[in-house]
Amino acid sequence: MESSSLTAKWKHSMVYLTLIYATIYYLHYQISDKLQISQPKVHLKKNPDLPLRFRYDGTFKILQVGLLVADMHYGMGMVTRCRDVLPSQFDYCSDLNTTRFLKRIIEAEKPDFIAFTGDNIFGTSTTDAAESMIEAFGPAMESGLPWAAVLGNHDQESTMNREELMYFISLMDYSVARTNPSAENPSNPAKVGIIENIDGFGNYDLRVHGPAGSHLANNSIFNLFFLDSGDREIVQGIRTYGWIKESQLRWLRGVSEGILLSQKQDSSHSLGAQSPALAFFHIPIPEIRQLYHQKIVGQLHEAAACSVVNSGVLQTFVSMGDVKAVFIGHDHTNDFCGNIDGIWLCYGGGFGYHGYGRAGWPRRARVILAELGNEENAWTGVKTIKTWKRLDDEKLSKIDEQVLWEYLRRR
Repeated sequence: MESSSLTAKWKHSMVYLTLIYATIYYLHYQISDKLQISQPKVHLKKNPDLPLRFRYDGTFKILQVGLLVADMHYGMGMVTRCRDVLPSQFDYCSDLNTTRFLKRIIEAEKPDFIAFTGDNIFGTSTTDAAESMIEAFGPAMESGLPWAAVLGNHDQESTMNREELMYFISLMDYSVARTNPSAENPSNPAKVGIIENIDGFGNYDLRVHGPAGSHLANNSIFNLFFLDSGDREIVQGIRTYGWIKESQLRWLRGVSEGILLSQKQDSSHSLGAQSPALAFFHIPIPEIRQLYHQKIVGQLHEAAACSVVNSGVLQTFVSMGDVKAVFIGHDHTNDFCGNIDGIWLCYGGGFGYHGYGRAGWPRRARVILAELGNEENAWTGVKTIKTWKRLDDEKLSKIDEQVLWEYLRRR
């Protein structure tokens, strides 16, 4: 009697367990895809082909982009409305217009390099700085072109500080930006560290080599300097914009002197002159106000918003001798170039639709073209530097083409 009772209980238990197993299996089969918990994917950065170099036709083209006009001011994509556009545009205009413009101009101009000159995102309009930067720089990453960026005065107003922003940018696909310059160890050239005693984040230099297969292929013949011009500061109780500090200028002078010294020591470097350079940063220097009453190429629509502190940036560039032009952002409705003491100061013009602008005044971007000279079928170094702007209109109109610099051989 007791044995048959145990047998019955065992059978009931088996049926019960079988039912539970069948139920679990059914649920797993029906909803497993929805319940999967996957490990986070590891993303390896995609790097561009380096070093930067001129094309086989002896040209190197740069696209200057500011998300907020000479800044992109990217907010939260399609939910962020445009500012200062015509009433007929407002209903369908958003940050996606900025993205579309960037894709169009990359396809039309086919640049070799893209330089973002600050206010890449509008910090107060975004709840996730990383997400907004991925969207803002998305077309550049999709293009596979090398690109770099500096910070403006609004980027850090969201969920990342300036150091975190530049570090994040340096890790993005095809970015060649750096948080700060590297420092080689004289006793061990293979060991590279980071210079720490320098103000700001996003100070670095990039060197452009000659065309592959040419006698200049291993030479740096064109140099690009990137500087952090800061955001806001208090000076004697007055709130003002940031400025480039002496520690940055000291580093810049050292880099320029080092490049010139290496050229003199390199017997294969037959340019016969110091390689030209360009500088990129966000906030204009005080001297730009001298251009209010001088000849300029482009439009001056607003007073320059710069620091009350003059830290000697222009004097540094003049003494270095290699910087031929400076490209800035910040003032959205200025897009002019003007020359002071032999240095061209050029605004990028308003690019992004989330930043302020002028209704009826198309958003725009600046293009910079460096061309090599050629003698007896051999490249002779950078001969000319030109620039123009493209408008975000139906035809991507090209305006204000000009020569910024031309190498004149001394006789």
